[in-house]
Amino acid sequence: MNAASILHPVLAVALAPLLPGAINRTKAFFAGRQGPPLLQAYFDLWKLFRKGATYSRTTTWIFRAGPIVNFACLLAALMVLPLGRVPAPLAFAGDFILLAYLLGLGRFFTVVAALDTGSSFEGMGASREVQFATLAEPALLVGLAALARQAQDLSLSAMYAGLSAAVWSQALPLLALVVAGFFVLYLSENCRMPVDDPNTHLELTMIHEVMVLDHGGVDFGFVQWAAALKLWVLGALVVGLFPPGATGYPLADLAAGLAGLLVLAIATGAVESCLARVRLLRVPQLLVGAGVLCALGLLLTFR
Repeated sequence: MNAASILHPVLAVALAPLLPGAINRTKAFFAGRQGPPLLQAYFDLWKLFRKGATYSRTTTWIFRAGPIVNFACLLAALMVLPLGRVPAPLAFAGDFILLAYLLGLGRFFTVVAALDTGSSFEGMGASREVQFATLAEPALLVGLAALARQAQDLSLSAMYAGLSAAVWSQALPLLALVVAGFFVLYLSENCRMPVDDPNTHLELTMIHEVMVLDHGGVDFGFVQWAAALKLWVLGALVVGLFPPGATGYPLADLAAGLAGLLVLAIATGAVESCLARVRLLRVPQLLVGAGVLCALGLLLTFR
């Protein structure tokens, strides 16, 4: 463990709200308008954390725990997540399985918090979230298994530390398939276009946003902050796959990882500006396609 490893989770918590800001600024550029400030997410969080919260009499402690548990799961995920060639603060064999379970646990509490309201509207969003999760989570695990077999190691930090330009030249088809699959999962899990529109409030198309409609004040602040952290966590899985290899200077590697996340956010804004949202019935096909890409990558490791 080095200083950069410890610094990564701290920077993630502090800088994650910049990613939605970069995405929105890119979309504004493509639309030919000024758009919100880059720091708009910080202004929104400051406003939300200064407010109180109103709870329905029909809700229980589950509704209040949902945003906090999801946020805590993402904080724990940062402890086992490498950024580029910077190892995670806690690296051990099988930590990629823990990462998948932490993301699943956060999703579970978000879903049950939505169901706890007793609203059929939020129940609809929760059912969609679970349906798509049954396709996205296996694809993520298969993709990570492909990386583990390629690296001959079960630790996320070791998987990503060994990726370099030389490895890419030797395993180009495998890594290209995993990158494509992970990018689809990154868009899907963060409810971005073409899977979902995070700015919509149309009942027929909402997935994630409908589950958090009853949250307000501090609770909604944690929801928004957790959404930014999830962008960071899944974005780090995509960015870390690209060369170059480690420079030998951990702080330089950390800076390269941060730059990669910013580039990915800009690319996300470009994708959302150029693509329309697919029909809801087509989303499972898109996720199955991501799973097939990751599975093909795993099969290539047996050559």
